[in-house]
Amino acid sequence: MPSQDPARRAVVTAMGAVTPIGNDAPTYWSNLLAGVPGGGPITTFDTTGHDVKIACEVKGFDPTLTMDRKMARRMSRFIHFGVAAATEAVAQSGIDFSTWTPEQRDRVAVVLNTGGGGMEQVIEGADTIRDKGPGQVSPFAIPAISGSMAAAQVSMKYGLMGPVITQVAACASGVIAFQDALRLIATGECDVVIAGGSEAPLLSMAFAALGNMGALSKRNDDPEGASRPFDRTRDGFVFGEGAGIMVIESAAHAEGRGATILAEVIGAALTAEAFHISAPEPTGRGAMMAMTGAMRNAGIGPTDIDYLVAHGTSTPLNDATETKAIKRAFGERARSLPISSPKSMVGHLLGAAGAVAGIAAVGAITDGWIPPTINYREPDPECDLDYTPNVKRKLRVDTAMINGFGFGGQNAVAIFRRYER
Repeated sequence: MPSQDPARRAVVTAMGAVTPIGNDAPTYWSNLLAGVPGGGPITTFDTTGHDVKIACEVKGFDPTLTMDRKMARRMSRFIHFGVAAATEAVAQSGIDFSTWTPEQRDRVAVVLNTGGGGMEQVIEGADTIRDKGPGQVSPFAIPAISGSMAAAQVSMKYGLMGPVITQVAACASGVIAFQDALRLIATGECDVVIAGGSEAPLLSMAFAALGNMGALSKRNDDPEGASRPFDRTRDGFVFGEGAGIMVIESAAHAEGRGATILAEVIGAALTAEAFHISAPEPTGRGAMMAMTGAMRNAGIGPTDIDYLVAHGTSTPLNDATETKAIKRAFGERARSLPISSPKSMVGHLLGAAGAVAGIAAVGAITDGWIPPTINYREPDPECDLDYTPNVKRKLRVDTAMINGFGFGGQNAVAIFRRYER
């Protein structure tokens, strides 16, 4: 059961985002509700010889708006995204860390997760060694590669000396950030946590590997319609990039400074499937355990969930298995539970997927709209639940769940609720 002590309750006071459909949280949310597709032809590398030539790229992004130009040159793209989203969230929160005492900043944590870190630096370094020799490799390559460097950069930007955490858990990473934030607040270790995920995986090597695996959609002639979660004709996910960040505080801290509270994090759970490096366990038991575990942790039941932000990748196996898991976790409630997948618009952001799903959950709670699953054209007998097809839906949402299921069978679920004193 979540604590009723305001010093132990974890509340969301701000959000920031960089996504293929908007480089700030309000734009992302409004485009999500409008069903704006983020897919298009790949522009970041030459796709000659690749079977897959489409992706959901971040557009018009300038890292120097939130980072010194020299530092931006030394850092990798996932760090740029993470710092930008964190900067937006901190600004929205109204917190001015420059006015805080060192002791106050000691009680602020940064949890910024990723699935891969600065992978482009590995490729660029290998190319430099081959073409120019080891002496020409940048001495800043290792910090740029490090998965923990986005979190560290946010910590350094604001002088925050509390815990700095990066968990690498494939596509579950973003959801795990919210669980860690809940724990840090609930144990009294921190007053504020900057939490979320960032990813920039759109690299030639990654497309080749995932394309050869059969995980990616090959609808090169229809990039905007290629990501179609739960649709019978789905043929794989569309690769995406971006970041999502929340400022999460203890309720006592947020109320004490007069902050606007958007929602509360009330429960979360992690499970493993111990089954396969990429395929979901076919009965959905591991994913079901994560959902029921999160509800148990929150002290609620299936009828208390008003909206589910699905993992919904648009791969044949994931969507069918997630549907099975939802049925097992929710029983009769599964038939009437509104569900949708932001990946139909932003693609699969891997380590940032759960973070932007969390923003969708909080948006539904604050605004009373459920975003659609776009590109839903043909029902699949194996996916027979309410996926909010194609058009947003007006509905009061008090409690929302987000799913994040990663390669290797890593399952993470978190639950957000409307805040009441």
